Amino acid sequence: MANLRISEWRKLPVSLAELCLDTTLRCGQSFRWKKLNNEEWTCALHGRMLSLKQDDTHLHYRSIRPNSTSSLSPNASAKTSVLEASNEDEETEALVKQYLNLTPDLTSLYEQWSSVDANFKKRAPKFTGVRILKQDAWEALVGFICSSNNNIVRISQMVNNLCLHYGPLIGHIDDQAFHDFPPAEALTGSKVEGHLRELGFGYRAGYIAKTAKMVAKEKPEGWLQSLCNSSDDPDQKLPTGGRDGYRTAHEELLQLQGVGPKVADCVCLMGLGWGEAVPVDTHVWQIAQRDYKFGKGKHKSLTKATYDAVGDYFRQLWGIEAGWAHSVLFAADLKTFSERLMTKVEVDIDEVKIKKEDKNIVESKVIIKREYLVDEVKDEKPNEVLIDSRSQRAKRRRFV
Repeated sequence: MANLRISEWRKLPVSLAELCLDTTLRCGQSFRWKKLNNEEWTCALHGRMLSLKQDDTHLHYRSIRPNSTSSLSPNASAKTSVLEASNEDEETEALVKQYLNLTPDLTSLYEQWSSVDANFKKRAPKFTGVRILKQDAWEALVGFICSSNNNIVRISQMVNNLCLHYGPLIGHIDDQAFHDFPPAEALTGSKVEGHLRELGFGYRAGYIAKTAKMVAKEKPEGWLQSLCNSSDDPDQKLPTGGRDGYRTAHEELLQLQGVGPKVADCVCLMGLGWGEAVPVDTHVWQIAQRDYKFGKGKHKSLTKATYDAVGDYFRQLWGIEAGWAHSVLFAADLKTFSERLMTKVEVDIDEVKIKKEDKNIVESKVIIKREYLVDEVKDEKPNEVLIDSRSQRAKRRRFV
C-alpha cells in the first residue's frame, strides 16, 4: 500500500445489538463493500478507503488515504502534521457515525416495534443490529436503478464495473483496487450508454445515462441533495401523508429514468434519510401476504394500489421509522441469514441405512444431504437474494 496514509485502528463502543456489520452491509442496501481477510469490510468513500471490523463490544475503523499532492514542506512543523492527522481522525469518525447511522438507539426502536407487532417481536430478536445506512443519495439512486429485476451478485458486479471505469481510483489493498463512486457528471458522455451495455448493464445502461444527464445538466445544482431529510431529530419530521417532505422526494424521483415506486422508496429510505419510506418488492409482498393477511379481497396481487396499501399499513403500524422496521423483517426472512444463525454443525439427514446380523447392528450408514458450519454457507447464497424479480420460480430454484 505504497503512497497511502494508513491511520491507526480506532474504536467506538457499539454492541452487536446496536450494529451487526455482516447483516447490515450484506442485506441489499449498499453494493460496494468488500470483505477482506474474512473480517474487515472495506469500501472507498469520499476520497478514502474506510475499513470496518467489530467485536462483541466495539466497532473498529481506520482510513487509508492517498498521500496529498501538496505534501508538507520540509520546514513544516511536527505540530502541523499532528494537527492534520487529528483533523483527519475526527473527520473519519464523523463519517463512520453518519454513514452507519449510529445516533438512533436501535434497542429502543426494536422494543417499540415489538410492542405493536407480534410478528416483529417473534422474528426480530434473532436479527439485532440491522441499521439503515445513510448513503450518498446519488450512489443509492444508481445502485437501485441497477437492482431492477436483478440479484445482489449482478448488482454488485455492475456497480463495481461502474466505479472501475468511471470512478476515481483511491488505492489498492494487496491486489484489490478501490475506486470511489463516480459523480453524475462522469456518466454524461455520449458513449456512456453503449459502454455500459458492453459491460453487461443491459437496458439499465440507458436508464443510468439518461438519469445522469438529468441530474447533472437539467436539474438545478444540488437538486438531489435538496430532497434529503435534513432533520436530525425524528420528532421534527413531518407526519406521513399529505404534502410532506417524503412524499415530495418520492414524486420528484419518479421523474427520473428507471425509477418506479420501489426504487424511489429505496432511495428515499437509504439515500435521502426518509425513515417512513417502505420499499415493497415481491419479497416484501410475500411477507405481507404470509404474516399480515394481505393477498385477499382487493389486494390479490402486487399492483400500484396494493403497493400503496402495504406501505401505508406498515407506516401506521410501525410509525415514523417504518422503513427501518420493514428492513429488519426483510433480513430476517432471508434464508442466507437464517442459516448463519447456527452455532454448531447442522446436517440434513436424507437416509439412515442399517445392516443387522442375528439382531445385532453390524453396520450403519447415515446419508447426509447437506452439512454446514456457522460461517461456511456457500458464497453464492448471500448474493442470490432477489431485489426485484418478475420470476418467483427462478428464486425458488436458487434456494432449493
